Amino acid sequence: MPGLAMVSTLPGAIDLDSVVAIDVHTHVHASVKASSRAVDEHEQAFYDYFKTEPRQLTVHEVASYYRERHMVCVTFMLDATTATGLPPAVSNDEVLELAAEHADTVIPFVSLDPHRGRAAVVELRRLVATGLVRGFKFHPSVQAFWPNDRAYYPLYEAIEATGLPALFHTGQTGVGAGEPGGRGVRTKYANPMALDDVAVDFPELTIILAHPSFPWQDEALSVALHKPKVYIDLSGWSPKYFPANLVQYANTLLRHKVLFGSDFPVITPDRWLADFERLPIKEEVRPLILKENAARLFGLTGDDPPGDRSETRGDGSKDEAETSAAGDDSPVSGEGRVRS
Repeated sequence: MPGLAMVSTLPGAIDLDSVVAIDVHTHVHASVKASSRAVDEHEQAFYDYFKTEPRQLTVHEVASYYRERHMVCVTFMLDATTATGLPPAVSNDEVLELAAEHADTVIPFVSLDPHRGRAAVVELRRLVATGLVRGFKFHPSVQAFWPNDRAYYPLYEAIEATGLPALFHTGQTGVGAGEPGGRGVRTKYANPMALDDVAVDFPELTIILAHPSFPWQDEALSVALHKPKVYIDLSGWSPKYFPANLVQYANTLLRHKVLFGSDFPVITPDRWLADFERLPIKEEVRPLILKENAARLFGLTGDDPPGDRSETRGDGSKDEAETSAAGDDSPVSGEGRVRS
């Protein structure tokens, strides 16, 4: 299965020159095989947390929305059946089948319930064999698991063998927010330091840390800086609320490893981009975050992802190009030590 990731969806279907941005984090919450339904009280609490109206969208609707904006999007559902007792509203198979009809716009990820053990690995192989899978989505808080628990390592081993990225929710979540006991959702599972272990034990696995990882932003930045194949997506927050250290690293040492993500439909790309425009991001960094980093990561350019190349020499000093780009705003000294 190695290398499958880069040839999995209609080669050439995405016209990268006409794409203005790649949103690496969107959700599908509705199936074309089911009639529309009203949101329940828990779903309403989730949308209230984001101060937005409920939107339950199918793959077709997500694709249409992004095509109108000349954007490409990564989209997925979430399988948390074991933790919640509820099956997902839309299946992986439906996401893959419908995304294939919109290969110019949609990059489909699949979600696996890690508690299924060997059955999850079997399901992974079945899905990957379709040639349509482009990545995997996990939500440790909602799926209720420690990512670094070795019980899940056979699943990561199978993902690593495909060459496909795995995206993990990190930090606080809107799911259960404001409800009694957070509706049983435990934030602790989403500490990005647990994924540092995974990055060590699976060095060829590409990991995307989803969201500004409140309250562990420093931890997420450290893991992404230290581990070559760990990236950060900026979804789930309006850029106007990004912490200063995230903006500083995105502008400098992590400029090749930070990815645009909205969390659509709870945050629209229109709102996210409008707020991003006001952020003090260097002009030469903006296209990297909005499109170029993701394009390389997903194999749309034919180039290796920059994060897969070491930007620090063995003696701990920075390459000349890196030091120049980081400039005086770099939070790391020339010896590779963090300044106090």
